[in-house]
Amino acid sequence: MSWHQLSLIASETEVAAVEQALEALGALSITLDDAGDQPQLEPPLGTTPIWHQTRLTALFPAQWDAAWLQAETEHILAGIAHTALIVERLEDRCWERAWMEAFHPMRFGRRLWICPLGQDAPDPDAVVLRLDPGLAFGTGHHPTTALCLEWLDGADLRGRTLIDYGCGSGILALAALKLGASRAVAVDHDPQALEATLANATKNGLTDRIEICLPQKLTAAPADIGIANILAGPLIELVPRLSALVKPGGHLVLSGILPEQATAVQNAYRAGFVVEQPLTREGWVRVTAVRHRACT
Repeated sequence: MSWHQLSLIASETEVAAVEQALEALGALSITLDDAGDQPQLEPPLGTTPIWHQTRLTALFPAQWDAAWLQAETEHILAGIAHTALIVERLEDRCWERAWMEAFHPMRFGRRLWICPLGQDAPDPDAVVLRLDPGLAFGTGHHPTTALCLEWLDGADLRGRTLIDYGCGSGILALAALKLGASRAVAVDHDPQALEATLANATKNGLTDRIEICLPQKLTAAPADIGIANILAGPLIELVPRLSALVKPGGHLVLSGILPEQATAVQNAYRAGFVVEQPLTREGWVRVTAVRHRACT
């Protein structure tokens, strides 16, 4: 199965009219994404923000004539948007798997390697986690995940317990187990993430040391380490929840934070933690903290 894929870039004020015109022309689907490196992170509830420059991508039936499609679209959009159109043939693929072609073994810290299934780390002494994220977030490519993996590699995890809140593919919880943690709990509200985590735990022989659950099913006792790679807004909203995951004297590792959000996240946790100096990587920040010990 294949389609004609038509794409163009529209300004913020043109998007609605262009989208309506493409629908009227008979587009099977229309997607919008950022064309000007202007990420929209944590928009207010009930809003649908549009980028200043938006790329619209529409799919049309393959049996249509490509030259006619381009000419007709240019005619319909005349006076609405002044931008070049690109029409190309799009063949069907297993899109959720296609990006895996670029997934290769990666090292984090001194000894931890994340490897796709069927590939090996070049270091014979490596601690290897074999990963197939499926449809869940988390391979180590993103700086937020890399910051957490490097922290885990540098920590002494022998015999320690960990709760990963927002586990995605399970990469952080499973890496901790590979690095010596005795037990981990992986928590996520997305059932696909829980399925991916279970599959990865099975492939790595770790199912006997990990508990996988929805947030409302979490009953585990506080752990030595709590880790959450989500976003700043949820991290602040979840202060009571995430704080309760960590034993007195235990560590909390937070990621998914933009530099301008770091102070707010740090301040939100100061009442219960000694907050350490944040670390920044490629425009993202990791905040670590140690929970206050109970008074005796």
